[in-house]
Amino acid sequence: MTVFKLPDLGEGLPDAEIVQWLVAEGDEVKLDQPLVSMETAKAVVEVPSPVSGRVLRFHGQAGDVIRTGAPLAEFEIEGAEEAAAVEDPESALVEDDLTEASAATAEQTQETDTVPAGTEAAAADESERDDSGTVVGNVPAGNEVLQERTSDFGGVRVTPAVRALARKLKVDIRRVQPSGADGVVTAKDVREAAESGSAPLGAAAPAAAGIEPGPASPPPTRAPEPPAPPPSGDWEPVRGTRRTMARVMSESHRSIVPTTLMDDADIHAWRVGEDITARLIRALWAGATAEPGLNAWFDGENGVRMVHKNMHVGMAVDTADGLFVAALRNVNQLERPQLRSEINRLRENAANRSIPPQDLKDYTIILSNFGKFAGRYATPVITPPCVSIVAAGTLRHEVVPVLGGMEVHRMIPLSLTFDHRACTGGEAARFLKAMLDDLARSE
Repeated sequence: MTVFKLPDLGEGLPDAEIVQWLVAEGDEVKLDQPLVSMETAKAVVEVPSPVSGRVLRFHGQAGDVIRTGAPLAEFEIEGAEEAAAVEDPESALVEDDLTEASAATAEQTQETDTVPAGTEAAAADESERDDSGTVVGNVPAGNEVLQERTSDFGGVRVTPAVRALARKLKVDIRRVQPSGADGVVTAKDVREAAESGSAPLGAAAPAAAGIEPGPASPPPTRAPEPPAPPPSGDWEPVRGTRRTMARVMSESHRSIVPTTLMDDADIHAWRVGEDITARLIRALWAGATAEPGLNAWFDGENGVRMVHKNMHVGMAVDTADGLFVAALRNVNQLERPQLRSEINRLRENAANRSIPPQDLKDYTIILSNFGKFAGRYATPVITPPCVSIVAAGTLRHEVVPVLGGMEVHRMIPLSLTFDHRACTGGEAARFLKAMLDDLARSE
């Protein structure tokens, strides 16, 4: 028997979600034959079979989240010696795979729920995996199965996810017989109680074992408060791009000391139909020419920084699935038509969720053009190891004094957030001033 462990589908992906098995248990498969579709943070990737043989068992079904390095499938190989594990990351990589994983906890073999969806994943190796880095910085990755803390509710031990499931199925959690380790009520217990009708919500809760009921309580002195209305929605797991976004933002909050400067760029001299995004990117390079330290990476743990000679702009892209950042390479070397072509390619790939993994990492500075929707100023969040991000607000018209008179000029609000551990306030201010000067030019 050969056990195939889930390979790292990108740089530092902690896990991936099973979308669909492309073969069935018992099927004969060939080497590199598509085995299963797995969803990472940005794309659905087909993972090929690492061997030729017969599929004995799947370690998970559609919707389950498998940790990187955990068993994914078992094979029988005729004439081959039994192997403990097969791991072939190279064969599992495809060109259109995206980095960063959807992070979701899994329901364990003890049947203790760890996510509302009740997913179940195989246990990973006990040894820790070294963080290999992601598109937005170093995010810890490991092979352990994540567990959700339990709490005492009505005399029973239960996780928040199982309590949410009980509310959804209208089951009184206090009347459910626990089957999990250490007396924990599991999702299976709740579902069985819902099917049998043994613990309907609203029925009287049983008295604690060994405690005799006491005398009747005196009547209340005031009318009881009305019960709180039930929630108007259902809990659902946060997966894919949104899960990654939550993890990255949390990492940024823990590790960066952000400070934001704001000002307005006067673009009155622009020609009609000027390419706003292209001009903003050119202004970023103007800022980096004046103060290179903002086009840099910073490693706070080791106390080192890298100031880049070229500029790769990470474009923050908003999608229905969440926010992610894709890189435009060497923008300081591109002419305006080439830059516009690269911007269009990025947008098309973002819409199709087909951005190559190399475009989702190693950017040196970040640009967010949220003003196309609404908003004037912001406090944009830096994704490490970068040290700065510039956000452009909504273009507007504003009355400005000119030679003793008044004129109406078009203005673009800019917000520059920088990591104050790596940059001084003076450096950031000079960077922003160089951007404003470049944007004020007619062409």
